[in-house]
Amino acid sequence: LVSLLLIGIAAWGIGFGLISSFRVVGVVIAVGIFLFLIALVGLIGAVKHHQVLLFFYMIILLLVFIVQFSVSCACLALNKKQQSQLLEVGWNNTNSARTDIERNLNCCGFRVFRPNETCFSDCFRSRQCQPCAPIIEEYSGKVLTFVGGIGLFFSFTEILGVWLTHRYRNQKDPRANPSAFL
Repeated sequence: LVSLLLIGIAAWGIGFGLISSFRVVGVVIAVGIFLFLIALVGLIGAVKHHQVLLFFYMIILLLVFIVQFSVSCACLALNKKQQSQLLEVGWNNTNSARTDIERNLNCCGFRVFRPNETCFSDCFRSRQCQPCAPIIEEYSGKVLTFVGGIGLFFSFTEILGVWLTHRYRNQKDPRANPSAFL
């Protein structure tokens, strides 16, 4: 479900022109496909009662849990100063994201609006633009809290999946010959 949601959100972002960076969308779609394939391995392993597939599913799900839990905790632990520094580094290192932000949030420049620089927002024509940093910082705090909370929720469902897989993996196959286990 999460994998299909990631793929759908990436396609929606490109379709509505919110994101123009194909690298970002490509990574989101690749993660969605990876999670879908992992879920398929777990499903096939559970249906066929295949010990090896269930073992690999359990290990990969545990690794995904560790990464997702770490990223979620990092999202929730960032304070305003760290968020601001992270946003400034991202602003200075990407041109496509800067263009998207200026166009979608109708702002120019990061901390200071300079009329002699190029800007892709509608307010640039009237030279009455606000800097983007305050607007981005307002959104980023909300987004990081939301993403961190959702990530924590799904990470705990993943650890539940690891535990259930471990328990199911060690059960007898009911379709097998009962005397084979004696």
